[in-house]
Amino acid sequence: MIKILIVDDHAVLRSGLRLLIDDEEDMQVIGEASDGMSALKQLAQSTPDVVLVDITMPGMNGIELIRHIRDRAAQCRILVLTMHPEASYLRPALDAGAAGYVVKSAADDELLDAIRAVYRGQSYLRPEGVNLLLDDSPRTMRPEAILSEREIEVLLLVVHGYTNAEIGGRLYLSPKTIDTYRRRVMQKLDITSRADLVDYALKHGLLKPSPGLNDDPRPDPDC
Repeated sequence: MIKILIVDDHAVLRSGLRLLIDDEEDMQVIGEASDGMSALKQLAQSTPDVVLVDITMPGMNGIELIRHIRDRAAQCRILVLTMHPEASYLRPALDAGAAGYVVKSAADDELLDAIRAVYRGQSYLRPEGVNLLLDDSPRTMRPEAILSEREIEVLLLVVHGYTNAEIGGRLYLSPKTIDTYRRRVMQKLDITSRADLVDYALKHGLLKPSPGLNDDPRPDPDC
């Protein structure tokens, strides 16, 4: 019997999944959680074989939860069940430790096959998911999936034209530390110029385009 924990913030979806899974002779839902913290509390009291995890949830997101599960219950196999087919979600989920990735629009049989596959120690990924990974690059990934909060903060100040010394003054860090953050951001994003950083920030909604962005990019220091 495959014991399953469902983690999703939509109650109706959890109920539907429970009905689907419990109807199978070799599966049983042993718990439900609406957010990451609730899931971790349940993991402290029970040991599911497979954890179904959504990515976008209030509070702790699915990627963070996957990391916590891998640290606290390494024996659990994690299957992501999400509405997001994009590589910017897929790559971080797999890097965090998920064994499989299924979109919510998939057929019921596919989900059940995926649960059985990860339970047997296999990985589960549809062919289009493999193609997404092959086509993936750091520049296409969402900022929060690849950068820390501090790195995003430094990125925004860099694209606004502030120097390392000015950024350090705002964040109460030394210019040398800011330079380290700046180099790390560019390395993670595989970017070599500030112009590319500006382009990345615009594409991912970190900045709103304005006519004077490249002419005088620095905002009013008093803002």
